[in-house]
Amino acid sequence: MSNDTEVDMKDVELNEVDQEKQPMTVGESGNNDAISPVTEKNGIVKVKIPDEETKFTGLSKEELLQVAGTPGWVRVRWALLILFWLGWLGMLAGAIAIIVQAPRCKPIPEMNWWNYGPLYQIGDVNAFTESPGLLGLANKIEKMDELKMKGLVIGPVHVSTADEPKDLKLDEISTKAGTLEEFKKVIQAAHKRGIYVVLDLTPNYKGSEPWFTKEAINTVVVELKPALMHWLKEGVDGFLFYGVEKVSAEEPSLWSDVEVIIHNQTEGETKKALIGVTDQSSPDDIAAVLNSTGVDLLLSGALRSKSALEIAHTVDRMYSTHNQSQLAWNIGGRITGHLASLVGLAHVKLYQLLLLTLPGTPVFNYGDEIGLQDGSTKNPTMVWDFLSQEINETSKSELEEMGSFRVFFKAVSEKRMKERSLQHGEYLPLFNSTSALAYVRRWDQNERYLIALNWHSNDTVTLPLQHAELPEKVTVVFSTTNKMAAGDILNLAALELEPEQGVMLKFPYTA
Repeated sequence: MSNDTEVDMKDVELNEVDQEKQPMTVGESGNNDAISPVTEKNGIVKVKIPDEETKFTGLSKEELLQVAGTPGWVRVRWALLILFWLGWLGMLAGAIAIIVQAPRCKPIPEMNWWNYGPLYQIGDVNAFTESPGLLGLANKIEKMDELKMKGLVIGPVHVSTADEPKDLKLDEISTKAGTLEEFKKVIQAAHKRGIYVVLDLTPNYKGSEPWFTKEAINTVVVELKPALMHWLKEGVDGFLFYGVEKVSAEEPSLWSDVEVIIHNQTEGETKKALIGVTDQSSPDDIAAVLNSTGVDLLLSGALRSKSALEIAHTVDRMYSTHNQSQLAWNIGGRITGHLASLVGLAHVKLYQLLLLTLPGTPVFNYGDEIGLQDGSTKNPTMVWDFLSQEINETSKSELEEMGSFRVFFKAVSEKRMKERSLQHGEYLPLFNSTSALAYVRRWDQNERYLIALNWHSNDTVTLPLQHAELPEKVTVVFSTTNKMAAGDILNLAALELEPEQGVMLKFPYTA
C-alpha cells in the first residue's frame, strides 16, 4: 500500500471496561490454569481514523446553470411566482374590502371657540373677587380653568353714567373696576390657559335703556366704532351687547358697522364673537332676533320659568331651525340674576346638567356653579372658602352644599369637554312631560349619552323610553342625588327617577 493512500493506525484506549467484558488468555489444552503470555495490553483497540474529514464544496456555477435549466425546476419556479402574485393580490383585495365595508367617520362640523365649552359671565368684578377689581380677577383665572370655562364675559367696566350719554367713554375703564394694565393682565392670564375674553360693551348699562334714547344715539355712534377697534387691539376676543334687536332695528347702519368691524377681525383662524342678549322667550321670537341681528350667539329667556314640556318644545324648535353652533342656553344673567334664585336650590344640579348637555353653548352667571343666591342685589359677593371654621352650623351646611354644587358642575363640564357626543353630537328627544325630560346625545361611532331629568318635587317618574338605538342596559355616569352611583348598571326598560333627580347614562355605539 502506497504512502498516499495509507491511513495511520492510532491507539484508542478504553478507559473504563467492565471486568466481565475483559478478555482472558487460555492455554492450548483449554485449561484455564495454563495461562500463556499476553502479547496485547488488555483494553487496547486499534481503529482507523482519517486525518481529515471530506468536505462538501457544493455545485459549481456551471453545474447550477445546468440543473436550473431542467424542465422540472422551470415548472417549480413558475409555480412559486404565480403563488406569490396570487397571494399578494388576495391581500390587496382583502384590504380594499375591509376599507369599503368599514363605517366611515363622520366629518367634524364647523365649530368656533365658543362651541367648545361654557361661557362665564362676570358682571361686577368687585363682587366676584376677594381682592378689588380686575387685578383680583386675573388671580382667579386658574379657578375658571378648573371648571373648563372656554370664555369669560367681563363687565361692563367702561366709564358710564346712568342715562347720561355725554359721560360715556367706551374705551376707558372705570376706576372702580381697575386700570387698563390690570385688564391686560386678565387677558394675558386667560389666553395663557386657552380661555377667551369677551367684553360687555353695552353703552348705558347703568340706565333704563341699554343704548340710551333715540335722540342720544349719535353720541353712541361716535364712541362705539373707535372703542371696538381699541379693545380688539388690546386682545379682546369678542363683545356682548344687551338690547340688540332694538338697536339693529332703529339704527341699522350703526349695527351693520358693528358686525363688519367684529366679524372682519381675526387672529390666525380665531374668529371674534358677537353675542347678543334679548328678553324674548318664545322659539319663534328668538329665531327672529337671531336672524335679524346676525349675532353669533343670543342669550335669551328661552329656558326661564318653563315646564319640562315647554323646555322640550323650545329645544326641539331651536335645534330643528338653527345650526347648533348658533344656539346658546342660559337661565340667569347680569340683569336677571343667578340660577339658584331663579330655579331654587333643589333644582340647581338639574339645570347644571341640562345646560351642559344641550346642543349648543351653555352660559352661566358667576356663582351659578356653587348655587350662589341673590340677596338685596343681583351682584352678591362670590364665595370662595368652603372650609372656613369660624362659622355657625347653618352656614357650615350651606358651604358644604355649595362645595357639592361645584364638584358636580366641574365633573359634568369636564365630561362635556372630552366627549364628542356631548360637545357637538346630534340631539335625539326621547320623552317629555310637564315635569320630566329625556334625550340622547350621539355622534357617529362614539359613546352615546342619555340625559333624564325629573323636576317634580314629590313624585317618582318611570320613563317609557323606546328607540331602536337604545340597549337593554345602561351605565350611570352622573346622578344629582345619592339614589344612583357612577358605574351602576340600570335596566333601561324600567328606568325610574326619584323626585328632583337627574342622571346622565351612557351606552356604547353598535354598528
